Amino acid sequence: MSRYDPTDFEWSLIEPLLPNKPRGVPRVDDRRVLNGIFWVLRSGAPWRDVPDRYGPYTTCYNRFRRWTMAGIWDSLMDAVTRPSDDGITMIDGTSVRVHHLAATLRAEHQDRCFGRSRGGLTTKIHAVTDGNGLPIKIAITPGHAHDLTAANELLEDLPSGVMLLADKAYDADWLREKLRTKRSWANIPPKSNRKRPLVFSPWLYKKRNLIERFFSKLKCFRQIATRYDKLGMTFLAMTKLACVRLTLRHNESTA
Repeated sequence: MSRYDPTDFEWSLIEPLLPNKPRGVPRVDDRRVLNGIFWVLRSGAPWRDVPDRYGPYTTCYNRFRRWTMAGIWDSLMDAVTRPSDDGITMIDGTSVRVHHLAATLRAEHQDRCFGRSRGGLTTKIHAVTDGNGLPIKIAITPGHAHDLTAANELLEDLPSGVMLLADKAYDADWLREKLRTKRSWANIPPKSNRKRPLVFSPWLYKKRNLIERFFSKLKCFRQIATRYDKLGMTFLAMTKLACVRLTLRHNESTA
């Protein structure tokens, strides 16, 4: 068993969430195939390098691709991730360098999802986490996009009565008003050009380091630290799988 493979505890939570196949040819063992997918996610290696113990690499790739199109990874993340009950939510973004082999799609392709910024060709991962720094929702945009680009989508289902922690990039009147309509509070440091003072607690803001730690853990998965996937939907699916793994590991350590 590889150290990249999910433990028995993690598998016991994943297995009931996978789609059933009651008819037709029996499906290749789900656990073996998923172990191969997680191996690629953690190692960052090409699909062709999947070890023989996981079976043919084509089986791992085809299963990953088919379940990406079917939204299985989205459902898995929605089922596994749960916000904490401390009433704190955090939002932030981080840039990921796009490998030159992933940048070969034509400019008119609809699913490139990368752009040129100071770091070269990059993709930006936007995340909402709970008060423990565990992921709740994830989105990606081209690297040159502003952090606020995905904020409206990510905060759409924000529950009422929570406190949002974010950096100065999220200091926007429309965002603060959106939170007020949900009876929530934005603890965001005001920009220097604001003319009227806003309520801000530096002491509570210190907790925001947990979302920075989340991004650091996320980039321990080499398939996420550098984007090798040509399609944005494929990279997003890999990112959600990494979020699932981080959440399950946390749950196992606290069980």
